[in-house]
Amino acid sequence: MTDPIADYLTRLRNAISAKHRIVEVPASNLKKEITKILFDKGYILNYMFVEDGPQGTIKIALKYDAANKVSAIKKLIRVSSPGLRKYTGYKDMPRVINGLGIAILSTSKGVMTDKEAADLKIGGEVLCYVY
Repeated sequence: MTDPIADYLTRLRNAISAKHRIVEVPASNLKKEITKILFDKGYILNYMFVEDGPQGTIKIALKYDAANKVSAIKKLIRVSSPGLRKYTGYKDMPRVINGLGIAILSTSKGVMTDKEAADLKIGGEVLCYVY
C-alpha cells in the first residue's frame, strides 16, 4: 500500500455511504492521531485502539443524526499525497468552508488542526480536509 492515509479516509467514506455504525481500520501512529482529532472535533462518536497482532486495529464508531440518518462527516478530502506533497505556512493556512470545516496538518509539533497550528504559528503538510 503506497498511501495508508488515503486508505484510512476511503474506509471511513465507504462506511458512511453504506450507513455502517462501526468501521475497523489498520492502526498506525498517524491514523491514531487523526482519529483523536476527529473525536475531539465531534465528527465521530467514539473510537477504540485494539492491540491484536503486530499492527493492531482502530475501531471507529461513526456519528449519525438520529432523525434522518445523516453523518456528521459530509466530506473527507485527501490533499497531500505521496506523489505530490502540499505544504503550508501559518500565514497562508487553508480555510475549509470559510472556517466551518477543519484541515488536518502534520507539523513538527505533531498532528493538529489548522486553527491549532495557526495559533502556534507553525506550518506543515496538509493531510486532509474534513467537513
